[in-house]
Amino acid sequence: MKSRLHVPSVPARPGEEPDFSYVRLSPAGAVPRPPVDVAVRDTVHLAEGLVRVLDGSHQAVGPWDPRLAPDVLRTGLREMLLTRIFDDRMQRTQRQGRISFYVRSWGEEAVSVAAAHALRPGDMLFPSYRNQGLHISRGIPLVDLMCQLLSNTRDMCKGRQLPVMYQSVPKRLFTISGNLATQYPQAVGWAMAAAIKGEDDIAAAWIGEGSTAAADFHHALLFAKVYRAPVVLNVVNNQWAISTFQGYAGGEQRSFAASGPGVGIAGLRVDGNDFLAVHAATTWAAERARAGHGATLIEHVTYRAGAHSTSDDPSRYRPKDEFPAWPLGDPVERLKQHLIGLGEWSDPRHAALSEELEATVADAWKQAMTYGTLTDGPRLDPALMFEDVFKEMPPHLEAQRAELAAERAAGAAGGPT
Repeated sequence: MKSRLHVPSVPARPGEEPDFSYVRLSPAGAVPRPPVDVAVRDTVHLAEGLVRVLDGSHQAVGPWDPRLAPDVLRTGLREMLLTRIFDDRMQRTQRQGRISFYVRSWGEEAVSVAAAHALRPGDMLFPSYRNQGLHISRGIPLVDLMCQLLSNTRDMCKGRQLPVMYQSVPKRLFTISGNLATQYPQAVGWAMAAAIKGEDDIAAAWIGEGSTAAADFHHALLFAKVYRAPVVLNVVNNQWAISTFQGYAGGEQRSFAASGPGVGIAGLRVDGNDFLAVHAATTWAAERARAGHGATLIEHVTYRAGAHSTSDDPSRYRPKDEFPAWPLGDPVERLKQHLIGLGEWSDPRHAALSEELEATVADAWKQAMTYGTLTDGPRLDPALMFEDVFKEMPPHLEAQRAELAAERAAGAAGGPT
């Protein structure tokens, strides 16, 4: 018998009915919650099952229920909704030609917001480009995020990064990299350094499932295993890379979370559209890391409801109406209905909150534009290009900066440049 090359199949293409029969589900509340010091070999079932808290009627069930106070849930709902409204506004802004590029997190808001609530303020976060919920939950002003998109005089990255590549030193948000998966070894290295210094803070990183094919992913897992780095490594399995189905990244035969126990760290597979499940899983992994039991690889099973970015057209490679058919639903709607079931929310309050947040985003955009736009000033000082590279500026850059200053002075005086 001749061997055959296996090519992963795509469940549905444009014009076909959405097909999510390949998604392996567990009933809500069915997966056990072991102690945080469980042996790695005993987490295999956690990496193949699916941690879920909210059931079909939006009630919290099972051992993973984090039993969060209603105020915490309402804050989480507000931040997820704000993330979505911010995304929608920036998407429209890009289509109007007012920013050059954007990436939405539509359908994935719980992955970031719930995790941000489960982690401590001192924990170092290494986001990907679809984790704006982390920045919003950590209190980064919308104006600052917008100014980075505009590369204006208030740009936190001083015009050196693509749009959506945010960062914040005070809020412990590492700068986003356009090179995929680089944040994984960076997070592991940061966590190792924290452990060496005897600190209690841990690191957490996020990548998409397509990035698990990168060597940095595997290098990070190796170092996390060997040194028991206090880090939470998140794989956001939203079913699609730029235009490639998750099966091509290796998700067809085993879960992405199974890579954890496969190399010697704990693994969890979680309903990424369930705010409570993401919070519970992140809390468990963070407690495990802080107690010295090592890293956890969490796979968040979710769905990218929109395009990969404003440069992508998903209608060319998947059915247009897939999101409504996604079996794990909409994270915003599920948390909203859970709160309504608790008697802690209502449709009128939700509508009022949406209107309030729309106005908040609109006001922030007006303020952001006062610091400069793509077409109108004020503009960044070109001399900034010489800063933030060396601790002490070398002589050749000092000379170049002086030359630039002289040319600018001559231009301002009307002389030759």
